Amino acid sequence: MKLKLEITADIVAQMRAEIRAGEKAVTDAVRAAGIDLKTAWRRQIAGAGLGARLGNSIRLATYPKAGESLNAAALVWSNAPVIVGAHDTGPLIRSKHGFWLAIPTPAAGKSTRGGRITPGEWERRTGLRLRFIYRRRGPSLLVAEGRLNSKGRAVVLRAKTGRGLTTVPIFLLVPQVKLRKRLDLARDAERAVDALPGRIVAEWVERLLTA
Repeated sequence: MKLKLEITADIVAQMRAEIRAGEKAVTDAVRAAGIDLKTAWRRQIAGAGLGARLGNSIRLATYPKAGESLNAAALVWSNAPVIVGAHDTGPLIRSKHGFWLAIPTPAAGKSTRGGRITPGEWERRTGLRLRFIYRRRGPSLLVAEGRLNSKGRAVVLRAKTGRGLTTVPIFLLVPQVKLRKRLDLARDAERAVDALPGRIVAEWVERLLTA
């Protein structure tokens, strides 16, 4: 028995068409999966009450930048990885510069550089000295002797009579803080990965049927 195999031009062209359909199917499916994951992460951040600005830090890039490929890939990341990662893992936070972690009260005001004000910056800005008060139960305190202005912030008392002088808690001092886990980014990523093979097959079949 003899077998003869011939490859006709039609079969070659058909195989090339199938490969092109596969390249487009994989690229489109991967791009769609990336868009869905970016949207899911942004929605999760907004739902956790972390604000639109942090949600908009989620970015997407797809590869190749132009054209189609069977090796297409999508990368979803955050431009604020430390903040997003902290809310995703719920870490234990300790002070980098000492035993206490200083948490400003409303009387401390805000930092001129953005974010939370530090005890050192607060003393330089107000001209007041902070006094340490240790407490066995609950957080210890850094307090100042002054008065509260109309905005509820501690300021220097100008009156010579001493009227209005009060001891104002400026910072709460705790050894550590456990940040509550508010995000589960891995859940959405796993869903996107699990759904990807089915998306590729659906895209590929659709292109073959419409070719």
